[in-house]
Amino acid sequence: MRETLYGRNAVYEALRAGRREFYRISIVDTVRATDVVSDILTMAEAARIPVQRISRRDLNWLEDANHQGVTLEASDFRYVDINAILATAKQRGEPPFLLLLDLIQDPQNLGSLIRTAEAVGVHGVVIQDRRAAGVSPAVVNSSSGAVEHLLVAQVTNLSQTIDTLKAYNVWVAGLEAARGAKRYDQADLTGALALVVGSEGSGLRRLVEEKCDFLVEMPMKGKITSLNAAVAGSIVLYEALRQRQTAAA
Repeated sequence: MRETLYGRNAVYEALRAGRREFYRISIVDTVRATDVVSDILTMAEAARIPVQRISRRDLNWLEDANHQGVTLEASDFRYVDINAILATAKQRGEPPFLLLLDLIQDPQNLGSLIRTAEAVGVHGVVIQDRRAAGVSPAVVNSSSGAVEHLLVAQVTNLSQTIDTLKAYNVWVAGLEAARGAKRYDQADLTGALALVVGSEGSGLRRLVEEKCDFLVEMPMKGKITSLNAAVAGSIVLYEALRQRQTAAA
């Protein structure tokens, strides 16, 4: 199977990661040779990937997508299993650090969370294969290509995956404003950890919440009662990074 990635950073990072098969790059004839575009052309030449110049109307089928005049025809994104993520942590000599997403449906939110996860050193992300967004070209674009450098597992049952992680002594923290939840900056987010972020509208499902070892929440002083899933998840991921770096110092 093939798909078309779009956007300069998405295409650049896909080429740099080199985890897919690449078939063709298309660049609108009015696009200037900026640093990123020049790097794309250099990598394409080195990898012997065909490059074609096209008119902007040839990308009308992408409609409102922010393609920036650059597309890449490539093989589908390759998911991994949970063992590959745990093996990566072991190879790096680090306690496992995972992000689990409970039915995140918005590609923009998924891409934003993946971008943050890659930036803070998460070993892998777990998503669901039904009723949730997968790693599509839109997600690659919204993550600015970060997903191309990150391991992503797609599972059928998130609760069972949590049980598997617990068997490997991974603590599971759910991001949910519920009774007994700790402030995110007062919880221990060091060690082997999986952070679970719930869906945009409903948060964590009951069974997933019950499987968590503990819950964390965001303090809210304004008139609104919640944050966007990607924003809240990103804040907690960076707090986990801060704590882990402090513990390792």
